[in-house]
Amino acid sequence: MNLCIVGTGYVGLVSAACFAEMGNDVCCVDINPSIVENLRQGVIHIYEPGLEELVRRNTSEGRLKFTTSIAEGMENALFVFITVGTPPKEDGSCDLSYVYQVARDIGAGMRDYKIIVDKSTVPVGTADKVRELVSEELGNRGEHIEFDVVSNPEFLKEGDAINDFFKPDRVVVGTDNVRTAELLKALYGPYARSRDKLIVMGVRSAEMTKYAANCMLATKISFINEIANVCELVGADVREVRVGIGSDHRIGYQFIYPGIGYGGSCFPKDVKALIDTARQYGYEPGVLASVDDANARQKHVLSRKIEEYFASRGGVAGKTLALWGLAFKANTDDVRDASAFEMIRDLTDKGMKIQAFDPVAGPNAQRHFAGNDLLTVVDEQYAALDGADALAVVTEWNQFRNPDFPRIEKALAEPLVFDGRNLYSPELMAALNFVYYCIGRPDPK
Repeated sequence: MNLCIVGTGYVGLVSAACFAEMGNDVCCVDINPSIVENLRQGVIHIYEPGLEELVRRNTSEGRLKFTTSIAEGMENALFVFITVGTPPKEDGSCDLSYVYQVARDIGAGMRDYKIIVDKSTVPVGTADKVRELVSEELGNRGEHIEFDVVSNPEFLKEGDAINDFFKPDRVVVGTDNVRTAELLKALYGPYARSRDKLIVMGVRSAEMTKYAANCMLATKISFINEIANVCELVGADVREVRVGIGSDHRIGYQFIYPGIGYGGSCFPKDVKALIDTARQYGYEPGVLASVDDANARQKHVLSRKIEEYFASRGGVAGKTLALWGLAFKANTDDVRDASAFEMIRDLTDKGMKIQAFDPVAGPNAQRHFAGNDLLTVVDEQYAALDGADALAVVTEWNQFRNPDFPRIEKALAEPLVFDGRNLYSPELMAALNFVYYCIGRPDPK
């Protein structure tokens, strides 16, 4: 099939490469000429394991092309996917200006029947607005061209997006057109050979499904973090509690790992956007608002532990912290709403120096904190320890899971570790004579 994908972010570029890998002809559109030229050369501007190889292979074999022109991109396409960003506004609502501009451009340039697919995460009712804008542009041209607008939300995890695309749990399609549903079923057929994974529903239900899914997962994270905080106060161990509740199949173990809050491009934005949608309709979503508030508080838990530890030792001012992890999660360079950034702000505002390392997100952090002289980003994991008073682990990269503890002890002023992701065993750390703070266990005396 011939596809046009507008937008080359995480969703757009992954979708384009994975569709092309199955033999489809895909033209990807981005308004940035330098991004397009780099992509033509096989150089990608985001980090996602396995993506660069897919892009290079399908580009060299002619199935994947890149352009700055929507008209060129959709010339031979049956499907036109909208995968541009929908960033949050200051009030938490969703900025749909990019989506709306693409809709206008499609209406201004289409010459024949198109299936316009909203794959960007958008509030309920966006497909109706897209349809209206396309129709308006066609009317301005005096054209009457048939088209459909469907909702096809993505459910990709950053760091494992390619696997998620090739082996989806489900493919949600929002449309009331049987023919369109069958065409999308044919498009996604290669990714659902073991069973039928296509779920067809109303357009607004599909838009709502994306938000409901992400808000449910965010709720689980905030819930286990609240439980962890209570565990610290009452003397319980959240690791044991997690096993006890996760064994109930109604709860499960996924997304109940305690830590220092969720971040990234989806959960924070989508929780806020659904709260805003509910309030627009006169409903106060108490649970969702609490999830958002709890997550905001949780991002400061580890910096508070650090401040409290050094309070009787002259405070954090003038001290140096080694920090492992800057991305919001492992296997990505995405630093949007990263918990590490809140820690950096908290501690450098009080005069603490930070030496940070991340396998791929270092350059993004450097750009973000360009004016902060107390933050240094280093290129090697153990270099962050040089002259440091303590180590904080904030992203669960695999290379942090079993480090050289004797080397850590030798490099630090004292054997002191603050673990925001509970990567290490408190029993092991005690045996190694480390002072060890984690999430959801009483602090060491």
